[in-house]
Amino acid sequence: MKRRSAIALFFMGLAALSWSPQASSETGWVTLFDGKSLDNFNKIGDANWRVEDGLIVADKGNGFLVSKNGYTDFQIRAEFWVEPDSNSGIYIRCTDPEKLTAENCYEVNIWDARPEPSYGTGAIVNLAKVDPMPKAAGKWNVYEITAKGSTFTVVLNGQKTVDGANDPKLASGRIGLQHGLGNKDDKGVANDKGVVKFRKVEIRPL
Repeated sequence: MKRRSAIALFFMGLAALSWSPQASSETGWVTLFDGKSLDNFNKIGDANWRVEDGLIVADKGNGFLVSKNGYTDFQIRAEFWVEPDSNSGIYIRCTDPEKLTAENCYEVNIWDARPEPSYGTGAIVNLAKVDPMPKAAGKWNVYEITAKGSTFTVVLNGQKTVDGANDPKLASGRIGLQHGLGNKDDKGVANDKGVVKFRKVEIRPL
C-alpha cells in the first residue's frame, strides 16, 4: 500500500510540474518557456503564436502571450530574434491580463523600425528613452530586465540601455510577449507581419 501511495504521489508531482513554471538549473531562476509548450502563458489577441523547433514563433496578427502568474520585483532573461520591421516587446507588471497597453504595463520595446526611435528597441515606452537606438533585427539577442521597487534597468546584449529609470505607478503584474502592429503601408494600413521568435524566457523573483 505504501509503494502504491508513493507511486501515486510521484505521478501527481509530474502532473503539477507540467502546469507550473519550471525551476531552472541556476539558483532562483524559473523557466517560463521550456522549448516544448506554452502552458505557462495565455494567448490574448489574434497573433498566431506556436512552438516550432523549440522556439516560440509568431509571424502574423496582433496579440500577446501573457504569463499566468504575476510578479512584483524580478529579473527577466529572454532570448529573441526579429526581422527589421517586426514589432515586438516584453511587457512587465501588466495590471490587466486581458488587455495589455503601454498605460497598464511597462513596455520594454523591440522595434527597430519604430517611427519615433527614442522609444524603439532598448527603451521602455513613455518612461526611458534610448539614444542611439540599438538594432536587434536578423540575429539572436539577449534582454536582461530588472524591476525592483520603482526602479528599472534594461540590458541588451550586454549593453545597458536603461539605467535606473524610476516610476512608481505599477507595482506588480503579469509578463507579456508581443507580436504587434508595425509600420503602415502606402494605404495607411498597419502591418501585422514580421517574424518574432523567443527561445528562452526565464524570470527570477527578487
